[in-house]
Amino acid sequence: MAEYQQHRRLFERFDENRDGKISAEELQQCVHLIGKDMSYEEAKAAVEINDSDNDGLLDFEDFVRLIEDGSEEEKAHELKEAFRMYEMEGCGCITPESLNRMLAKLGESRTIDECRGMICRYDIDGDGLLNFDEFEIMMRC
Repeated sequence: MAEYQQHRRLFERFDENRDGKISAEELQQCVHLIGKDMSYEEAKAAVEINDSDNDGLLDFEDFVRLIEDGSEEEKAHELKEAFRMYEMEGCGCITPESLNRMLAKLGESRTIDECRGMICRYDIDGDGLLNFDEFEIMMRC
């Protein structure tokens, strides 16, 4: 259920015009927002490959297929890239401040205390930070 909710939230972030579908333009813009490069042609190809009803757009089920696709090696690489984006400070851990900055970039405003609380849920060693292993657990929940 948690994975479904994560996918739903991500889908809603990508669906900028709130029409219940993701266009190639929306896909490209959001991928760029999270720090990846994707040309319009790549986004269009990703949509075409995963578009089940041939309307040129991704509905929620198409989107889930797209993000769950890929080899384990690709998924591990993407997880490491995502961690690097959140940790931002070069310390090898996600701090409440770096989490706050990344969430703000994604359009989700949180206080530092809320970010501390989010980290606390997955902070196994109790240091107030998320290392990569803790981040991986969080992302898989």
